[in-house]
Amino acid sequence: MPPTKQQTSTNPTSNLDLFSIPQSFLLQIGTASILLLLITGKTTVRALESIGEASEELFRGDRLPNLDFPDEHEINQDEKIYNK
Repeated sequence: MPPTKQQTSTNPTSNLDLFSIPQSFLLQIGTASILLLLITGKTTVRALESIGEASEELFRGDRLPNLDFPDEHEINQDEKIYNK
């Protein structure tokens, strides 16, 4: 039996069942997806920070103490005392 030589290709490709995809194309797709992921992550962080700040402002009023406002009758009596 004569020895068989394996042919080496100058353009390496990924072989799938039906077709082959060049590695440069896979690299481009991978790079684009990573960049998109990073941009989306930064945008998500900024959005969550702004939502957090807005919720802080919303709930800030809930922590304030309740003030007892005097009735109108009490105000009139206090004015009479100070005016004497």
